[in-house]
This record gives sequence, structure tokens and C-alpha cells, in this order.
Amino acid sequence: MTNLWGVHMPEWIGDDPIERGFVCLGWPAAGDIFALPNDREAYKTELQRTHPGRKLGTIRIDAGILLRFAHEISAGDIIVYPSKHNRMVNIGRATGKRWREPGYGREDYELPNFNGVDWLGQFPRSDFSQSALYEIGSFITLFRVRNHADEFLAKIGAAVAIPSEPEANDIQTPDDDAVSQNASLLAEETTADFVLRRIHNGLSGFEFEHFAAHLMECMGYTARVTEKTGDGGVDVIAHKDALGFQPPIIKIQCKRQSAQVGEPEVSQLLGTLGEGEYALFLTLGSYSRQARIRERNSPRLRLIDGEQLVEMILDHYPQMSPRFRNMLPLRQIYVPDVKGE
Repeated sequence: MTNLWGVHMPEWIGDDPIERGFVCLGWPAAGDIFALPNDREAYKTELQRTHPGRKLGTIRIDAGILLRFAHEISAGDIIVYPSKHNRMVNIGRATGKRWREPGYGREDYELPNFNGVDWLGQFPRSDFSQSALYEIGSFITLFRVRNHADEFLAKIGAAVAIPSEPEANDIQTPDDDAVSQNASLLAEETTADFVLRRIHNGLSGFEFEHFAAHLMECMGYTARVTEKTGDGGVDVIAHKDALGFQPPIIKIQCKRQSAQVGEPEVSQLLGTLGEGEYALFLTLGSYSRQARIRERNSPRLRLIDGEQLVEMILDHYPQMSPRFRNMLPLRQIYVPDVKGE
């Protein structure tokens, strides 16, 4: 029987899992988790020894995660990894290779435990139903995907039997802080999904350019949509003075797409710049690693992905016109900030 696993990894890990073919998790103090026997009590005992201040309920959940990662993910299992840095859903097949690599990660967050994955595809979050996105928004680092397994499998053209009933090790009872933190994260992700889906479905490419110009005006710029000529991809021009004579002049390209934008498109926009001009690229999706490298090496270039675009919209929502506020009906709420305590 093939299992379908959901895995969460921190945002700063970037494209490493896809490029190197793995999923990983932490608990470096627990030592070599692959050397422990396939027994939950053994993991609980080791975690109690290495994390003496942790709550017993948390120890039990962590022990289950480590046990499944070390012993239950098998060759041929399907892995679903929602990557936060580019808002993509990555789907692959476990290779069966497991290893420990101490020192991987960063100084304050080590991730030494690895499972090999043959990645089969990357898909925008907008390709999936909201309920499927809810399921992979779990607060658990490693979890089984059951309710929407067929939806994820269809993306890679796979048809495998997935267990429908939870096993004893799958039953989780997280503490209140974990539930509150997950509710906050889900609220943020759901809002971003809603906004980007509404823009993608509700606006044409030309209308998205007018939306971008309006957003720039809400930020205090004067903006106009360009005519459709051989302009090298410039859709909107924005400037601080009313006539557009004083620098900086911002040339904007708008992509109403959820797929990744590559470096060639970014370079084309950069090629339009003259003295005192800057380039701004807006997309509903994300950017390739090469495009981000180009941004870091180009001080006159800024790339805005879907998540950043949502932040801009939320920051300037009160200034937006009734037309766009009706298209994006939002209201302000307060959610738990457990991390900030």
C-alpha cells in the first residue's frame, strides 16, 4: 500500500530540496534517528532525555513524527511539499534513501535528517481546491494526506491505493499553542490564496495592468498603462511627479500568471532602462532562482511575487477604489501571535 505524505520545511530552505532531491527535518539533539528501533516508546525516551523541558504531549507528537520519518516513509511513497518561498506545491516519489547530515541548515535551525525524493512536478497553489490546500496546511511537520489524495495524485498522473483509515500513530493531539499558531498561519495563507485567485480569475491581462497602476497610485505614485507597442515588456510607467519628468521613473511589467517567471523575461525588462529609470516586475506566481540572482545583482530591479503583492494590497487596501475592493472583499481580523510571545 502506497502512502501519501505531506511535509513542511522552513521557508528559508528555498529551492535546495528540489535541486538536491530530498525532504528533511530537525531535532538535531536527538542524534541519529535512523539508528533507533521502529518503536514509538524508544523515540519518546530519547526525546525526553535530550529535551527535558518539553511538554509530554509535545514529546509524544514529536516522537511520532520522527518514527514515521525514519521508518515509515518507504520507496515509492508520494511526497507533497508546499514550499512557502515560492507558493508552489511540489510532488515527488520517495526513493527509499535515508541519511543524516549534521550541520545542514543554519546556525539557529539545523535540519540533519533526510529522506530522498525524486521530484515529479511543481504546481502553483491555484491549481488546487481550497479544501486540498487546507489539508496540506497541517501544523504537523510530517503527516498523511488522505482526504484529497486523488487531487494531488492526478497532477502527476498517478493512480495508487492510499490507506483511507488513520493508523494509531497518526492520531495527533497538539497543544493549544500549536493549534493557535496553525490557525494564524492558515488565515494568512487562505487570504493570500483568495486574493490571488480572485485577481487571476476576475481580471484579464490588460485589466491586471490597470490594477497594478492603481495600486501604485495608492502608494503615492502617478501611474499610467502603456500602449501595446514594442516596449520590451513595459506595461505600466510610474513616477512621483505629476508630469513624469523627475526621476526615478519606474517601468513595470505585469504577469497575471501563477507559473514561475524566468530570468530571460526579467532581463528583457532591464534592457528597457535608461538613466534614472528602475524596473519593477509584478507576478501572481514566483520567480526562478536565476531571476532572483539577477535581482540581487541589479540594484535597479525589484521582483514582486504573489505573496509580496498580497502584502502590498493589504497595506494599501483602504486607499483602493470601490471597484477593486468589491472584487477583493476583505475585512480586518486579529489572529493569535503565539510566535511573538
